[in-house]
Amino acid sequence: MTSTGESLVERNPNSRVMFRSLFEADLIALKGNRRSLILSIVLPLIILLTTSTHKAQQSLGGTLLIIGLAIIYGLMSTSMLGYALNVARDRDKGVFQRLRVTPAPTWMIMTSRLGVQVIANLIISLVVVIIGASIHHLTLTPGQYALVIAISIIGGAVFLSIGQALVGLLRSPDTVNAAGRVVFISLALLGIVGLNGALGSAVETASRWSPTGTIMTLFSGVLNLARWSSTDSLSLLACMIYILVFAGIGIRWFSWAAE
Repeated sequence: MTSTGESLVERNPNSRVMFRSLFEADLIALKGNRRSLILSIVLPLIILLTTSTHKAQQSLGGTLLIIGLAIIYGLMSTSMLGYALNVARDRDKGVFQRLRVTPAPTWMIMTSRLGVQVIANLIISLVVVIIGASIHHLTLTPGQYALVIAISIIGGAVFLSIGQALVGLLRSPDTVNAAGRVVFISLALLGIVGLNGALGSAVETASRWSPTGTIMTLFSGVLNLARWSSTDSLSLLACMIYILVFAGIGIRWFSWAAE
C-alpha cells in the first residue's frame, strides 16, 4: 500500500512543484541564451544614442517617444524573433513532445515559457528607460517609471502574441525565423517612417493603428496623463484586441510536434 501511494505521488507531483521546475528550467535556458537578450538590449541603446541630437528628437516627436520607440524595438526583437524562434527550435527537437508525457499540463508548459519571456521583457524595458532617461537628461517620477513599465508589459504581450501566432501557423524554424524578420522590419518601418506622415495620410493612419503605432500612442499618453484622450483609450483597446486575436490564433493552431 505504501509503495503504491508513493508511486502515485511520484507520478502526480504537486502543481506548484511542477510549475517551479518548469520555470527554473526555462530560466536556465534564458540564461544560456543571454547573448540573444543582450542583443535585444543593444538595438534599443543604438536607437537612443543615434537620436540624441535635437534635430532627431524633433523629427521623431520628442524624447519621450524616442524612449518608447526604443523599448518597442527591444520588445519586438526578443518576443517576435527570440521567443518564436526558440519555441520553433524546441518543437523541432522534440522538446515539447517529451514535456507532454510528463504530468505537467500543456497550459503550465506554455505559461512557464511565457512567464520567463515576460521577465526578459521587463529587464529590457527597465534597462532602456533608465539609460534613456540618463542619455536624454530626463527626470522621471516613480509614477512615470511605473506607467512606462505597465505599457511595456502591454506592448510585450502584443508582440509575444504575434510571436505565438507565427509559431502556431508555421512549423519550420527557418520559416518562423524568416517570417519573423519580415514582420519585424514591416512594423519597424511603420514606427519610424509611417507615423511621421512621409508616406502619405493613408499610411500614417494605418501606422497609427498598427501594433507599433498603438503602443507608441500609449507611451505618449501615460507620460502626459493631463492630455489623455479618446484616441489613447482606443489605442489601449486596440492592444487588447491584438493580444486576444493573435494569442487565439497561436494557441488554436499551435502544434506540439514538428510535423
